[in-house]
Amino acid sequence: MPDTLLYGMEVALNGLMAGVMYSLVALGFVLIFKASGIFNYAQGVMALFAAMTLVGIQNGQVPFAHLINATFGTNIHHFGWTVPALLAILLTVVVMIAFAWAVNRFVFRHLVNQEPIILFMATIGLAFFLEGVADLMWGADIKTLDVGIPQGINEWIDGTTFEVFGYGFFIDNLDITATVIAALLVAGLVAFSHYTKQGRALRAVADDHQAALSVGISLNFIWVLVWSIAGFVALVAGIMWGAKSGVQFSLSLIALKALPVLMLGGFTSIPGAIVGGLIIGVGEKLFEFCFGTGQCFGGVINLGGATENWFAYVLALIFLVFRPQGLFGEKIIERV
Repeated sequence: MPDTLLYGMEVALNGLMAGVMYSLVALGFVLIFKASGIFNYAQGVMALFAAMTLVGIQNGQVPFAHLINATFGTNIHHFGWTVPALLAILLTVVVMIAFAWAVNRFVFRHLVNQEPIILFMATIGLAFFLEGVADLMWGADIKTLDVGIPQGINEWIDGTTFEVFGYGFFIDNLDITATVIAALLVAGLVAFSHYTKQGRALRAVADDHQAALSVGISLNFIWVLVWSIAGFVALVAGIMWGAKSGVQFSLSLIALKALPVLMLGGFTSIPGAIVGGLIIGVGEKLFEFCFGTGQCFGGVINLGGATENWFAYVLALIFLVFRPQGLFGEKIIERV
């Protein structure tokens, strides 16, 4: 095969892996929007907060150490122990559940029946508040996250593709792990939604709040549940992105990358979040390969690179014009 075609195949595979990472963030948006109609702008910051909390617990860091030292003139930063990765993850899950309860108790419980724009603005405020709390708790320095996930080139894929094509594909072990975890996560969420009492209650609330209330379903419980699940999804996304690029405040910006994924897949579809992420991931990589660097069609079109920064949003804009509900979203028809 020509080298250009082989390189294009490698780019497409890496695009699939990147798309899975986008999908992990988009899943949190879908879960909350599906159950409560709230577009949670804070989902990206939740991933950041979860990752920072995990690193802080792992390293035995004292929460709010800088604030305590500035107030009392002390010099404490660590407890002097480290926590195993699995235990640290479980403790972080507990923190995210407590966060879900607090969000419902102190914020959204007081905003029932408000306009969607008010709820959206509340999540913007929540995002900035949570980012500030994360800074106070764990500090603003870049942190290394290590929970034992293998990283680096997959030697088996590299060797196999070299034997078959004479060209070794570079596929990161971390991306492969993220793909497997995302598949298991989606399967688990779909099974939970269809085969458990709480999942059926969640779907009932998503269809009609008043009807769900009339049969005895607690909206408060459902909203705490769905924010807890979204917090767990944010933790998974934070682990994957944090292990890949370090835990830093720019991690919260991954929410912006999830927006085109939602527009393609639909705001109410869990499988749509995955499919939309794969389309965005592969599309932006291949578009950059073909037209950003002029590798296709004899280099007739060469846009000079950096097309990955805007391709996803242009594609999402096209979908908004011709299919605003996305590929898997429900088409809403209002009769007047």
